[in-house]
Amino acid sequence: MEAPVEKAIYTEDVPEDREDLVRELLRMQGGAVMFVGDVDTGKSTSLIYVANRLMEEGRSVAIVDSDVGQKGILPPATVSLAVPDEPFSSLSELKCEACYFIGTTSPGQYMGEMAVGTWRLTSRGRKLADFVLLDTTGFVYGRGAEMKRLKVELIRPDVAVFLEREDELEHLKSMVGHLTRTVELRVSENAREHSREDRRDVRMRKWRRYFAASGELVLRDVTVTGTSLFHGRRLGAAERELLERIYGWIVFEGWRDPKGCYHVVKAGKPFAPLHRGCLHAVDVEKLSNLLVGLIDRDGLCLSVGILKVPGLGGGALQVLTPLGDEEVSKVTEVRLGRIRVTEEGEEIELLRRDEL
Repeated sequence: MEAPVEKAIYTEDVPEDREDLVRELLRMQGGAVMFVGDVDTGKSTSLIYVANRLMEEGRSVAIVDSDVGQKGILPPATVSLAVPDEPFSSLSELKCEACYFIGTTSPGQYMGEMAVGTWRLTSRGRKLADFVLLDTTGFVYGRGAEMKRLKVELIRPDVAVFLEREDELEHLKSMVGHLTRTVELRVSENAREHSREDRRDVRMRKWRRYFAASGELVLRDVTVTGTSLFHGRRLGAAERELLERIYGWIVFEGWRDPKGCYHVVKAGKPFAPLHRGCLHAVDVEKLSNLLVGLIDRDGLCLSVGILKVPGLGGGALQVLTPLGDEEVSKVTEVRLGRIRVTEEGEEIELLRRDEL
C-alpha cells in the first residue's frame, strides 16, 4: 500500500514556547486545547509535539482532527476523533475512534456542520482522555474567522493556541478572547510553505489509501439527506415527459415537495428555468463519483463512500466503500457530500452546497 505524504511529523526541533505550553497544560491537569493558525504555520506539528509530551508525562490525550482540507486522521472530508495509546509520529498513524461527515474539503459553506461535528467529538473526547487537542483548518479570515468563533462559542476550549508570524490573528483573538484563554506561539523557522499542487497531491494519496480496500455495497431502505432530491412525491411518467418537452431534457427521476416545487435529475441542455423558484434540476453526472457519508442512528459517520449508482427510479444505492460487512446493518442514512472523487484519488469537481 502506498504510504501517504505527511506535511506534519513529530520532531523535537521546535521553539521553546512549545515546551512552555506543555508545562502550562500539565499544571492545568486537563482540558480542551484548540490550535489555530493560517495555512503552513505548523498547527499539526505543534499538536503532535504537545500530544506526545503530555503522554510522556502520563497524561491521556484525545485528538480531534477538523482540518478537512488536509486530513490527518482518516477518513477524508470528516471531522475525526482518535485516542492514541502510545507515542506517534503523524496523525495518519492513528485509528479513528469516531467521525462526523462534512462531505467536502472546502468547508466555507458548512460552518454549522464544522462547528457541530467538532463539538460532538470534543465532548466525546473529554470523556475518554485528560486532554483533548483540536487541529483546525487554515481558514482564518472572513468566513473562516466566523467559523472559528462559532467553534469556540460552542466548544468553549480551555485554551486557544494561536500560531502567528507577526500579529496577523489579532482580529480573531479579539473575537474569542472573552470566551477562552488565549496563548500565542511563534511560527517555527522550520515551517515551510506548500503549494496548491502539493496539497492536492497529499489529498490524492490519502483518498487512494482510504479506498484501497473498498468494495461495492448495495444499500436499500435508507434515508438520503444533504440534498433536496429523494424527498417528496415521486413524479409520474406524464410529469417527467412534460418537463422533457419544455426543457429538452432526459428526466431520470423527479420529486415534488410539499410547497409544490419540483426537484429533478436530468441530462441535456443547461438549466434555464422559466420559474426559477419552483424547479431545481441536477445533472445526473453530478451524482457520479459523489462522496457520501454512511451515517448511523446517532448521526455519526461509519464510513465515507463514493456513489456509483444513485438509486434513481426507486432502486438501491450502489456505493464503493471500505465499510465492513458487520457494520452495514448500522447504516440508517446516506448523506450526500459536495466533492466528486475517484477511488484512485482524482478530485473531479467541488460542488456548491445549493447544487444538490
